Amino acid sequence: MRALRVIGLDEDGKSVILEDPENRGERFTLPADERLRAALRGDLARLGQMQIESGEALMRPREIQARIRAGESIEQVAAAAGMPTHRIERFAYPVLLERSRTADLAQRAHPVREDGPDVQTLGEVVAHSFGLRGHDLSDTKWDAWRGDDNRWIVQLQWKTGRSENRAHWAFHPGAQGGTVTALDDAAVDLMDPNPNRTLRTVRPVTQLARQALETTPVLPAAPAPVAEEPAPVPVPAQAPAPVAAPVVAEKPAQEKLPEPEPAPAPPAPPVKTEQEPAAEKPVRKDPPPKRGKKNHPIVPSWEDVLLGVRSNR
Repeated sequence: MRALRVIGLDEDGKSVILEDPENRGERFTLPADERLRAALRGDLARLGQMQIESGEALMRPREIQARIRAGESIEQVAAAAGMPTHRIERFAYPVLLERSRTADLAQRAHPVREDGPDVQTLGEVVAHSFGLRGHDLSDTKWDAWRGDDNRWIVQLQWKTGRSENRAHWAFHPGAQGGTVTALDDAAVDLMDPNPNRTLRTVRPVTQLARQALETTPVLPAAPAPVAEEPAPVPVPAQAPAPVAAPVVAEKPAQEKLPEPEPAPAPPAPPVKTEQEPAAEKPVRKDPPPKRGKKNHPIVPSWEDVLLGVRSNR
């Protein structure tokens, strides 16, 4: 693009004569219309209005500024409007200044905690948190825009290793700098004065480490071996255990006592015995001991003690 120099007005006074400084013989004329007068005054709104009326502009300046204020970049608006970026910049520049100013004000606001606003500002809290984590505060980027609810949203963007991190707060302008409220987990972690988890220090990847990561092939993981279930082992049938015959405990011989006189006793009733299987030996059941009339135990005779038998007396 060549720079021209104004020579003067045409004879009719409706055009401006321009000349190329490098080639003095070549001259140009420019119509002195309302668009030129608005450009000389710096009236961007009037220029945009005339572009809309002529059909040259596909997006109104008010709409361009509203989209920039909502967080879109100049390139995004230019792509949506189908216009060159230099025509978007002149409308977006004042809004970009407003966003930058709001981001600076938000750093001097006080974070809202459970017990109320913090004494420290958001910038001081973030600087302290970055110091604990070993991050570089100079690599951060602050931005702000208006959300759908007309609130200002403040964003902090930083890079740790190969990951891009973003934290967002809602900024409420007010007295003594205003307040900010965390909107996501990253913002909550930065505002936490006593984090429970251990903080990791992320170091930059060296050139040799980066080359090693790029040249090292990634091997497919080997399939895990499938353990075969052992075949069931047949359990031999156990023979029924023999039933032991009942053992009859013999009563020890009683000590020799003086032989009292025998007293007459009533005849004992007959005892019914149950028939047992032939395989088992019948067990002898002794009759209960007889007692005298005065409930004295019957003392066996001397012959019974020697012979080991019991009489039926």
